[in-house]
Amino acid sequence: MQETFKFILKSRQKFIELIDGLSVEQLNQIPVGFNNNIIWNFAHIVVSTQTLVYVRTGIKADTTWVKYNEDYKKDTKPTHFVEQAEIDELKEIAIRSIEQIAADYETGIFKKITSFSTATYGYPMDTIEEVIALTSGHDNVHFGYAMAQRRLVQELK
Repeated sequence: MQETFKFILKSRQKFIELIDGLSVEQLNQIPVGFNNNIIWNFAHIVVSTQTLVYVRTGIKADTTWVKYNEDYKKDTKPTHFVEQAEIDELKEIAIRSIEQIAADYETGIFKKITSFSTATYGYPMDTIEEVIALTSGHDNVHFGYAMAQRRLVQELK
């Protein structure tokens, strides 16, 4: 699992590099053909991973502790202009949350989880390793959307 956590962290660092290469205005721009923007895609992976790993597995009771969850959870869309301070905090949470999940994994907090099926795929998640693999794939789907959106918002300079 250490290699999986390293891969997730490296993927998130690449997403952060994409963000750092754009203006706040570009990050907030919703390109034609999309219903969200780059910063929403990034923030969505940040809150979704915490929710999937801790709440859907039964480790924590609810999402009240997941900062920004209401703005970026599944089935939401951008509702406000995201300022630089929020972007910086999301970048920090993106890395810190994975480091915390890795530490909790090492201490055995996830030895017994509640099984659940994903809303998107209907695939049953019976182990934390499956959940973490799912979150890695989910991160990269949204990174792909953000890369496509980057091309469109860069044309708008």
